[in-house]
Amino acid sequence: MADLQLQKRLAADIKGAGLSRVRIPVEYIEEVAESLTREDIKKRIKEGKIVILSKKGNSRGRVKVRRRNRKRKGEGRRMGSKNGRKGARIDRKDEWMNRIRKIRRYLQWLRDNKVIDSSTYREMYVKAKGGTFKNLGDVKSALMQMGKLKE
Repeated sequence: MADLQLQKRLAADIKGAGLSRVRIPVEYIEEVAESLTREDIKKRIKEGKIVILSKKGNSRGRVKVRRRNRKRKGEGRRMGSKNGRKGARIDRKDEWMNRIRKIRRYLQWLRDNKVIDSSTYREMYVKAKGGTFKNLGDVKSALMQMGKLKE
Protein backbone atom coordinates (compact mmCIF):
# COMPACT_ATOMS: atom_id res chain seq x y z
CA MET A 1 0.00 0.00 0.00
CA ALA A 2 1.33 3.42 -0.98
CA ASP A 3 2.41 6.00 1.62
CA LEU A 4 0.07 8.97 1.17
CA GLN A 5 1.37 11.26 3.95
CA LEU A 6 2.53 13.96 1.52
CA GLN A 7 -0.77 13.94 -0.37
CA LYS A 8 -2.81 14.05 2.83
CA ARG A 9 -0.73 16.88 4.24
CA LEU A 10 -1.04 18.92 1.03
CA ALA A 11 -4.79 18.32 0.82
CA ALA A 12 -5.24 19.35 4.46
CA ASP A 13 -3.17 22.49 3.88
CA ILE A 14 -5.06 23.44 0.72
CA LYS A 15 -8.48 23.03 2.32
CA GLY A 16 -7.49 24.41 5.74
CA ALA A 17 -8.50 21.19 7.49
CA GLY A 18 -6.75 18.78 9.81
CA LEU A 19 -5.07 15.57 8.61
CA SER A 20 -7.73 13.46 10.32
CA ARG A 21 -10.43 14.93 8.06
CA VAL A 22 -8.67 13.94 4.81
CA ARG A 23 -9.92 10.67 3.31
CA ILE A 24 -8.75 8.89 0.17
CA PRO A 25 -11.10 6.17 -1.12
CA VAL A 26 -9.42 2.79 -1.76
CA GLU A 27 -10.22 2.74 -5.48
CA TYR A 28 -8.26 5.99 -6.10
CA ILE A 29 -5.14 5.25 -4.00
CA GLU A 30 -2.79 4.60 -6.96
CA GLU A 31 -3.96 7.69 -8.83
CA VAL A 32 -3.58 9.91 -5.76
CA ALA A 33 -0.13 8.44 -5.00
CA GLU A 34 1.11 9.79 -8.36
CA SER A 35 -0.04 13.33 -7.47
CA LEU A 36 2.97 15.15 -6.04
CA THR A 37 2.26 18.85 -6.61
CA ARG A 38 -0.30 21.16 -5.06
CA GLU A 39 -1.98 21.60 -8.45
CA ASP A 40 -2.38 17.83 -8.81
CA ILE A 41 -3.87 17.58 -5.32
CA LYS A 42 -6.29 20.45 -6.04
CA LYS A 43 -7.39 18.62 -9.19
CA ARG A 44 -7.95 15.36 -7.25
CA ILE A 45 -10.02 17.19 -4.62
CA LYS A 46 -12.12 18.74 -7.36
CA GLU A 47 -12.62 15.35 -9.01
CA GLY A 48 -13.68 13.87 -5.66
CA LYS A 49 -10.77 11.43 -5.45
CA ILE A 50 -9.62 13.08 -2.22
CA VAL A 51 -12.47 13.71 0.21
CA ILE A 52 -12.40 16.27 3.03
CA LEU A 53 -14.89 15.35 5.77
CA SER A 54 -17.06 18.11 7.17
CA LYS A 55 -16.50 19.41 10.68
CA LYS A 56 -18.37 17.81 13.53
CA GLY A 57 -19.76 19.85 16.37
CA ASN A 58 -22.11 19.56 19.31
CA SER A 59 -25.71 20.44 18.61
CA ARG A 60 -26.78 23.67 20.31
CA GLY A 61 -30.49 23.10 19.62
CA ARG A 62 -31.45 21.83 23.07
CA VAL A 63 -29.47 24.58 24.78
CA LYS A 64 -31.16 27.25 22.67
CA VAL A 65 -34.63 25.94 23.55
CA ARG A 66 -33.76 25.88 27.26
CA ARG A 67 -32.31 29.38 27.14
CA ARG A 68 -35.33 30.72 25.22
CA ASN A 69 -37.71 29.29 27.83
CA ARG A 70 -35.73 30.85 30.67
CA LYS A 71 -35.72 34.22 28.92
CA ARG A 72 -39.49 34.02 28.52
CA LYS A 73 -39.74 33.68 32.29
CA GLY A 74 -37.65 36.84 32.60
CA GLU A 75 -34.35 35.31 33.60
CA GLY A 76 -31.18 36.90 32.30
CA ARG A 77 -32.81 40.28 31.74
CA ARG A 78 -31.98 42.02 34.99
CA MET A 79 -29.22 44.55 35.60
CA GLY A 80 -26.54 42.06 36.67
CA SER A 81 -26.96 40.07 33.47
CA LYS A 82 -26.37 42.92 31.04
CA ASN A 83 -23.03 43.02 29.26
CA GLY A 84 -21.45 45.76 27.21
CA ARG A 85 -21.61 49.50 27.65
CA LYS A 86 -24.84 51.44 27.86
CA GLY A 87 -24.74 52.33 24.16
CA ALA A 88 -24.48 48.67 23.18
CA ARG A 89 -28.16 48.03 23.91
CA ILE A 90 -29.66 51.33 22.79
CA ASP A 91 -27.73 53.22 20.15
CA ARG A 92 -26.84 56.81 21.11
CA LYS A 93 -28.41 58.11 17.93
CA ASP A 94 -31.69 56.25 18.55
CA GLU A 95 -31.73 57.58 22.11
CA TRP A 96 -31.22 61.14 20.84
CA MET A 97 -33.90 60.75 18.15
CA ASN A 98 -36.47 59.52 20.67
CA ARG A 99 -35.65 62.35 23.08
CA ILE A 100 -35.65 65.18 20.51
CA ARG A 101 -38.86 63.96 18.86
CA LYS A 102 -40.62 63.89 22.21
CA ILE A 103 -39.44 67.43 23.05
CA ARG A 104 -40.39 68.77 19.62
CA ARG A 105 -43.84 67.18 19.80
CA TYR A 106 -44.38 68.79 23.19
CA LEU A 107 -43.23 72.22 21.96
CA GLN A 108 -45.52 71.95 18.92
CA TRP A 109 -48.45 71.04 21.16
CA LEU A 110 -47.74 74.06 23.39
CA ARG A 111 -47.56 76.36 20.36
CA ASP A 112 -50.70 74.96 18.71
CA ASN A 113 -52.70 75.23 21.93
CA LYS A 114 -51.55 78.85 22.42
CA VAL A 115 -49.66 78.11 25.65
CA ILE A 116 -46.50 79.67 24.21
CA ASP A 117 -46.07 82.10 21.32
CA SER A 118 -44.11 81.29 18.17
CA SER A 119 -41.00 83.26 19.21
CA THR A 120 -40.75 81.28 22.46
CA TYR A 121 -41.36 78.09 20.49
CA ARG A 122 -38.51 78.95 18.10
CA GLU A 123 -36.16 79.83 20.97
CA MET A 124 -36.87 76.56 22.80
CA TYR A 125 -36.66 74.58 19.53
CA VAL A 126 -33.18 75.88 18.81
CA LYS A 127 -32.07 75.20 22.40
CA ALA A 128 -33.41 71.65 22.14
CA LYS A 129 -31.53 71.12 18.90
CA GLY A 130 -28.36 72.32 20.60
CA GLY A 131 -28.74 69.69 23.32
CA THR A 132 -29.57 72.07 26.17
CA PHE A 133 -32.29 69.83 27.59
CA LYS A 134 -31.59 66.38 28.99
CA ASN A 135 -35.26 65.34 28.86
CA LEU A 136 -38.82 66.64 28.73
CA GLY A 137 -38.71 67.57 32.42
CA ASP A 138 -35.84 69.94 31.68
CA VAL A 139 -37.92 71.66 29.01
CA LYS A 140 -40.85 72.08 31.40
CA SER A 141 -38.65 73.47 34.17
CA ALA A 142 -36.99 75.90 31.72
CA LEU A 143 -40.41 77.13 30.59
CA MET A 144 -41.51 77.55 34.21
CA GLN A 145 -38.39 79.61 34.99
CA MET A 146 -39.17 81.80 31.97
CA GLY A 147 -42.68 82.25 33.36
CA LYS A 148 -44.30 80.84 30.23
CA LEU A 149 -45.74 77.75 31.92
CA LYS A 150 -47.72 77.25 35.09
CA GLU A 151 -47.57 74.06 37.17
